[in-house]
Amino acid sequence: MVTISLEKTFRVRNHLPFHIDFSLEFDGNSVIAITGPSGVGKTSILRMVAGLLIPDHGKIQIHSNVWYDSENKISRSVQQRNLGYVFQEYALFPHMTVKQNIEFAEKNGHKLVEEYMDITGLMPYKNHRPFALSGGQQQRVALARALVSNPDILLMDEPLSALDTGNRMKMQNMLKEIFNRLNIPVLLVSHDKSDIEKLADRIVAVEKGKLNKE
Repeated sequence: MVTISLEKTFRVRNHLPFHIDFSLEFDGNSVIAITGPSGVGKTSILRMVAGLLIPDHGKIQIHSNVWYDSENKISRSVQQRNLGYVFQEYALFPHMTVKQNIEFAEKNGHKLVEEYMDITGLMPYKNHRPFALSGGQQQRVALARALVSNPDILLMDEPLSALDTGNRMKMQNMLKEIFNRLNIPVLLVSHDKSDIEKLADRIVAVEKGKLNKE
């Protein structure tokens, strides 16, 4: 079971404060799509789960692991949270090869690097650097790097937004197979209807920082 309860207020100069109040509980093997218009706090929710942004109040618990609990003054660092994060811009290291990018996240002696390169079809490109790859190939590197540490939860922020229709459908099929194989919780931020319908077990809509329960 995954429990996420987050509250945070952002104060921006010359603007009204923006408040996030988000609570969600779901099975530990579900794919949850978080959707909603731009600027409603979707990415901030992922960043708080990851530990890149600290809530004002709340609790984050993945199975028996408590990552954040304001009441009990628990706040694990990013390094202490076993998670995979696929950023919208992929965030690959340009000076590293495909294999080196994936190895960077491996915690178990590189045992899974070649396995995930094979699953994502990256073996022929293992010595290429990111600038030599297509957008779809870069996305697969980011995915393999996120998965190679055997994360307790996978976070994905608009992971397919840069792909054309053909590559998008291929990646949707690949992600579906990987999700079924991993059996871990996934939080997927997307505004694309086809991504959500293909990949999500449950859809939650966010509006002005709050879960839309209608």
